[in-house]
Amino acid sequence: MSGGLDVAVVAYRRWELTRSCLEHLRRQTIEHRVIVCDNGCDQGTAEHLREGYPEITVVRLERNTRNQVACNTAVAAGHGEIVVTMNNDVDAQPDFLEHLSAPFGTRPRLGSVAPLLLRPGGQQIDSAGLAADRTLSAFARLKGRPSGEAQGVRPVLVGPEAAAAAFRRVAWAQLGGFEETLFGYMTDFDLALRLRQAGWETMLAADAVAVHIGSATYGHRSARQRYMAGFGRAYMMRRYGVLRSRTALRALLTEGVVVAGDVVLSHDTAALIGRLAGWRAAPICARQPWPPPQALDAGIGFLESLRLRRGTYLSKRKAEPEAG
Repeated sequence: MSGGLDVAVVAYRRWELTRSCLEHLRRQTIEHRVIVCDNGCDQGTAEHLREGYPEITVVRLERNTRNQVACNTAVAAGHGEIVVTMNNDVDAQPDFLEHLSAPFGTRPRLGSVAPLLLRPGGQQIDSAGLAADRTLSAFARLKGRPSGEAQGVRPVLVGPEAAAAAFRRVAWAQLGGFEETLFGYMTDFDLALRLRQAGWETMLAADAVAVHIGSATYGHRSARQRYMAGFGRAYMMRRYGVLRSRTALRALLTEGVVVAGDVVLSHDTAALIGRLAGWRAAPICARQPWPPPQALDAGIGFLESLRLRRGTYLSKRKAEPEAG
């Protein structure tokens, strides 16, 4: 890109993941600038970066904070026309940035691009962006499908997933980046919806391929993971007025099934408590308008939605680097 390309990486612990991510970025086929935000790590991440990667810009936060705060900080330290946000547990193929940034040059209203993220081994899709049903329930698009099916048109793409995403900087700046009130889950979905509301387009670059290792920070179905997923879901429901929409009854039924199933499986109320906290945290005075119809997949029915949510949340590996 003529206006430059920044890659904003958030790192905390697990230095071996950060090192692998940066080594793969060193092999990219186009010029770019890497900005790493050391998110208050107490295990020498900033020192490792300065010693082994002098070409990288390092921004250090004194205390560990929410991932999206650290990501916004890294993006703000750059000035490239295109910005790629990336977790430290993503290993990109050498032509990843080339393919991910290319579409911006021919589509002036393109605000974001989703890459194809594969699971370790490269045979299954980890995500091909995000999709959402009519109740604003979000899913990792095509998760678990064979890698050869990445070009499928359904479910409808709403925007890129947090683990790796490309944005036109003017679109990012217009919307203010990631919402910092949220944490853990839904920050990517929220930004995707706001970009679509503002008239920006999105697309999948299926030839921009990377492996999402997944650090499993919160643990498979841990209480913290289920609390955070519940927090994000309720936050988004209130922020976008889901219970004031025509899908309110379906949304309430879906949440009731999910929470009840979680209580039975986990013998605690972490999912319910997270939803109550997320509902209270959502800013009523800053309620967002409903997304445009083309951003949602109206063809996802009630049962399919439950199946997709189970695949996204109950089996989800951590989609962010280790952060508080």
